[in-house]
Amino acid sequence: MSWKIAQATGQWKLTDVKARKSGQAVFDAGEFERHLDALQQFQITLLNRLQVTGQTAFYVAYEDLQSVDVMNGIAQFLGVDETLEGLDTSLKKQNPSPISAKVRNYEDMLVSLAGMDRFDLTRTPNFEPRRGPNVPSYIAAAEAPLLYLPLRSGPQEQVLRWLADVDGSAETDLLTKMNQKELRQWKRGHPGHRSFTVLRHPIARAHDSFCRHILGIGPSSYKQLRTTLIKRYKLPLPVGGPDSSYDTSTHRVAFAAFLSFLKANLAGQTAIRVDPAWCTQSQALAGFAELCPPDRIIREDMLAQELAELAQAAGVDRRPVLAVAQPDQPFALADIYDDEIEALAADAYHRDYVMFGFSRWA
Repeated sequence: MSWKIAQATGQWKLTDVKARKSGQAVFDAGEFERHLDALQQFQITLLNRLQVTGQTAFYVAYEDLQSVDVMNGIAQFLGVDETLEGLDTSLKKQNPSPISAKVRNYEDMLVSLAGMDRFDLTRTPNFEPRRGPNVPSYIAAAEAPLLYLPLRSGPQEQVLRWLADVDGSAETDLLTKMNQKELRQWKRGHPGHRSFTVLRHPIARAHDSFCRHILGIGPSSYKQLRTTLIKRYKLPLPVGGPDSSYDTSTHRVAFAAFLSFLKANLAGQTAIRVDPAWCTQSQALAGFAELCPPDRIIREDMLAQELAELAQAAGVDRRPVLAVAQPDQPFALADIYDDEIEALAADAYHRDYVMFGFSRWA
């Protein structure tokens, strides 16, 4: 499909989503059958020659092309001593959407391929960078055997206050910035410990990260990234931050533009990093699972109830009341939410919606 789209648009490589040319392939059942047959026959020929000569193959998935370790493994497999320090990151994915969006006559294709899903037609490719365990972000209670694995742009302030109140301590007494060795020591020293993380609706996370890091120019602002978003990606942000003329209508337009940017960013089509403040929660959880999968994944709308249950499971007597969440500034999400905002968020965070079963925010 990507090959046919490139033929239609004349664009064979992409270095930034700004220059991307949109196009769709037209499915031709006879052409596809001949293409598939030729491909399979060639693969059979290769397999046979390898078997006859006593060789093996080095298999590489499309996603593996993003791994410098795999590329160096190929070099080693071919007997090349040199290694790469990094990969060329200038090339971007041209068509990260599912095949249903790439084919003009998708329904005709479904009829032709009825009963077959051997090609993963419904799968949305995942080009988001993999994430590590990020142990320094973990936060443990001062005394109770409770460990919080924060997902950025979540209800972190509420959870930290609750975690401190469990022991009647201050937030400054919480254990932070542990390394892997210190984490193992903490676990050994707290038998019966429980770890947890909190899921937030993707729209709420995106709005939190937008208000906290992108909209303003305060201490939490990503100032350099913000400037790039204004100049290169034309986000309608107030240059000097929100002032008295910045109203809900302006805020809605700016946030909608940010959601459109996130779709391209999460699909690997921009030159800007996928920041932990707005990465998918599914990818962040996969990173946690490499070292410390959480005992419990709590949804924000059940936070008070499940934290109480978690404390009980960990043998903690004190059950503090969860503090009330503070609304985003300068406007709450409820002030601008509508069907278009929902659709943009669902498009950008399709993976989280499917993985965690999120429905509409409101």
